[in-house]
Amino acid sequence: MASKKGKILIVDDNAGIRQALKILLPVHFAEVETLPSPVTLVSTLERFRPDVVLLDMNFNTSINTGNEGLYWAGEIKKMVPEVEVVLFTAYADIQLAVEGMKRGAFDFIVKPWDNEKLIEVLTAARDKARKAMGRDARSESGMTGAVTPDLIGGPMFWGSSRPMAAIRKTVEKIAPTDATVLITGENGTGKDVLAREIHARSLRSGKPMVAVDAGAITETLFESELFGHVKGAFTDAHTDHVGKFEQADGGTLFLDEIGNIPLHLQAKLLRAIQNRSIVRVGGNESKPINIRLICATNMDLEQLVREGRFREDLYYRINTVHIALPALRERKEDIVPLAQLFLERFAQKYHRPLSGLDESAKTVLESGRWSGNIRELQNVIEKAVILSDGTVLTAKDLDARSGSGMTPGFGPDVIPGLTGNLLHNAQEEERLVRKAMERTDGNISAAAKMLGVSRPTLYAKLKKYGL
Repeated sequence: MASKKGKILIVDDNAGIRQALKILLPVHFAEVETLPSPVTLVSTLERFRPDVVLLDMNFNTSINTGNEGLYWAGEIKKMVPEVEVVLFTAYADIQLAVEGMKRGAFDFIVKPWDNEKLIEVLTAARDKARKAMGRDARSESGMTGAVTPDLIGGPMFWGSSRPMAAIRKTVEKIAPTDATVLITGENGTGKDVLAREIHARSLRSGKPMVAVDAGAITETLFESELFGHVKGAFTDAHTDHVGKFEQADGGTLFLDEIGNIPLHLQAKLLRAIQNRSIVRVGGNESKPINIRLICATNMDLEQLVREGRFREDLYYRINTVHIALPALRERKEDIVPLAQLFLERFAQKYHRPLSGLDESAKTVLESGRWSGNIRELQNVIEKAVILSDGTVLTAKDLDARSGSGMTPGFGPDVIPGLTGNLLHNAQEEERLVRKAMERTDGNISAAAKMLGVSRPTLYAKLKKYGL
């Protein structure tokens, strides 16, 4: 047997299951800890720092209107993106599994489980997490904290379109420098993937890339998450905490959704960037930091500056080099090659005997509006691969898997013209948010999905517009 390594956290409300896994898993892993509910999950993640979380899908509490397992899987990936989540469900529901994968889950296990399969999945998840964290060996790209675990997070797919060719030339010029980069574009265009590509081509590639979803950090935790805190700084500060700036020291800090940072917190961020130093919450010592900063947003920052909702000095500080990623509809020649790439990767992942797309499928893909961009295309191909019975994907497969025989991405849960369009002026953005909330009768999970944003991002927008 291989030497034991890795830390596993089990979150399940069934005492019998926790006990059984407490007996089984220590044979294969160095440390195993259990929780009966997610109530103390956040503090346990901070203290225990697991490689993998085995997460039950349902609990007795009433955390949110949707499935608790999916909600907490998303929260874990936002808090500690490098930790892998394996979902634990009593129902072999393919659609539930797909939704879990979309939120960043590594895999899922169906109860009652097969011990050999369980160990195989948890071991693979552990190895991936430890590589990302640099616990076993330096990862190929030197990154930790990827924003999303999408398969598009592999090598950059440049395609053959003119807009992407121009961006590639720019990246080749600026990647070896320490220039601050601002990446803009609609949701789903791959801003995080481009950020990782810039880091991988930089002279800092052997150091960490730490990614932060700035729109998902609550105002009360903003300083602690970015700058860290000392023990005793506040009620739950039981130990010192190293913030994202320090974690990225020597490497790259990627701030996604930077347009969602409240105005009063922008000043604190600007101060840290200007001074190249931070002070932990509750501390007095100024700590120098050496980072390369990459920011991303789907919002029009110049418009926000004009409206007084984004600091002009911060905007110019983060905008040394501006790269605007095109929407997928602006690079149509790349749609089919991207779909083929996703098909191959998902066919391998789900062990499906699929070799390609027939002509009818290519026609459907090229005629799609793809308001959700590359992420939407990826999701449609993933669902089609999972549910297809043939050796090639057809138009029928794509239509059936995307909603109800409609153009891909425009099933009953999507409003055409909404997804991915939260980047215009504030008035238009508020109108879209209102419309989504009306269409979903106030269901935040459904509205966020409709708009193509995360739940925390939607919460921030609801608060901003007083909805």
